[in-house]
Amino acid sequence: MAFNSAAIEEFQDIWVFCEQREGKLMNTDFELISEGRKLADKRGCKLVGLLLGDNVQGLAKELGGYGADKVIVCEDPALKVYTTDAYTKVICDVAMEKKPEVILVGASNIGRDLGPRCAARMHTGLTADCTHLDIEMDGYLSYLKEGSTIDVDNMKWNMEDKNLKMTRPAFGGHLMATIICPRFRPCMSTVRPGVMKKAEFDQAKADACEIEIVKPVVSEDDIQAKVLEVVKEAKELVDLIGADVIVSIGRGVNKDPEKGIELAKQLADAFGGGVVGSSRALVDAGIMTADHQVGQTGKTVHPKVYVALGISGAIQHKAGMQDSELIIAVNKNETAPIFDVADYGICGDLFKVVPMMIEAINAAKASK
Repeated sequence: MAFNSAAIEEFQDIWVFCEQREGKLMNTDFELISEGRKLADKRGCKLVGLLLGDNVQGLAKELGGYGADKVIVCEDPALKVYTTDAYTKVICDVAMEKKPEVILVGASNIGRDLGPRCAARMHTGLTADCTHLDIEMDGYLSYLKEGSTIDVDNMKWNMEDKNLKMTRPAFGGHLMATIICPRFRPCMSTVRPGVMKKAEFDQAKADACEIEIVKPVVSEDDIQAKVLEVVKEAKELVDLIGADVIVSIGRGVNKDPEKGIELAKQLADAFGGGVVGSSRALVDAGIMTADHQVGQTGKTVHPKVYVALGISGAIQHKAGMQDSELIIAVNKNETAPIFDVADYGICGDLFKVVPMMIEAINAAKASK
C-alpha cells in the first residue's frame, strides 16, 4: 500500500530522532526523549527513539533510561558520518513503513538540515525552532495563561483538539506562534536545544527498553554527496547550554564594551568555570558573536547561577534564562523588568558593582 500522509488515522506513537556524533549521543537527545515521554503519556502511546549510525547499537539503552519505550537502530557504514541524502532516505523509509504520529528533531545544524527534507519527502508539515510542545488542551491553556497576554478564560477553545501544538518565536521573537498540522502525518518539529528539561536517568527503564534493529537499504545511487574528510573548526565556541554559571552583558556596557566584557569574564572566572553570555542587542551591534546570545532568538539556558549585567530584561531575553536556579541582576534602572525574575537585584552601575562582587567572591574563597 502506498504511503499516504493524509490518512492520519493510520499513524501512532511519538518518535524522537536521536542524533549521535562520533559515537556519542547529544544532550538534546535526552531533552527530547524526556519531553517526548510526557507527550506520549498524555497521548497514551509509545515513545520511540530513532538512532542512525554505524556500530551504535550500544548507545540505545541509554535513551531508554530517559523514557524511551523502544529504540529503532539503523546501522550501516554509509550512516557513520552524517550526509543529508543517506539520513533522509533511511528516516523516511522507516517512518513511511511504521507511520509515527509525531517526529521530534533537535534543532542542531544537522536537525535543521534533515527535518525539512524529511517533511517534504513525506508530504507533511514541519514547525522549526520550537520552544514549547503540547498535545492536551488543558496543558496548552495553562501555558498560555502563564506566558501570554491572551484572555484565555473569555475565549472559546476546542478542548477535544489532540493535534500536536508546536509553539515557536516569530517576527524576531516579538511574538510567539502556535502551529498545528491537522491534515497530515507525521507532525514534525525541530526543537531548540536547552528548552526542554532533561529527566533523571533511570537504570530500570534503560534495562526495560526494547531495541529493534532495522537494516537500512542505502546504495551509492542514493547518496549524491560523499564526505571525504571531516575537519573540525579551530574556533572554540562558548558552551552556554552546558555551563553552570553564565554572566551575561547587555546595553549597560555600551559606554566601554571592552571593559564590560573583561569584567564579565573576570566575574565568571571568580565564580569558577563560568562563561560569558550576551543579550541580542550586543550581538546585533557586532560587539558579541551569536554563540553568546541568550534568549528566544539565541540559546535557552538553565544554569545554576545566571548573572545579568546591564540587561533590561525584555521578554525575549527573560524567556531564555528565567528558569535558571539562581538569578542575580545588576542594572542602573530600578524599574528594569529583569528585577522581576531576579532572586537578587543590585541597582547600580555595573562598572562599579562588578569589581566589588569579584572582590567579595575572592575574599570568601580565601577565608575558607
